[in-house]
Amino acid sequence: MKSIMRMRFVPNHYYRELYQRLRSLSQSTKSVHEYFKEIKLIMIQANVKEDKKTTMTRFMNDLNNDIAYIMELEEMMHIIMKIESHLKRKGTIWQSQLLGPLTPWEPN
Repeated sequence: MKSIMRMRFVPNHYYRELYQRLRSLSQSTKSVHEYFKEIKLIMIQANVKEDKKTTMTRFMNDLNNDIAYIMELEEMMHIIMKIESHLKRKGTIWQSQLLGPLTPWEPN
């Protein structure tokens, strides 16, 4: 019933305009919360169905540069901490097998 009502009463340009708004949306002077609410609202209105990763990518791409940069640093820090934890579990076996003994570098 909803789809029949939409086809009958919602003009075609309505969805084109929503998609255009979604594509051109950016945080600009809005707070992160307001920006996220606006994205979600437009996606609901336009009946956009996408996976969470795609939505997060859309969200991250249009954040203010300062905030996006900090988010990237946070992600990198999380990855680095996982690597460090993995290496600690492996212990010195990994170090000795791949790198050999670690000694200070001395010029010839």
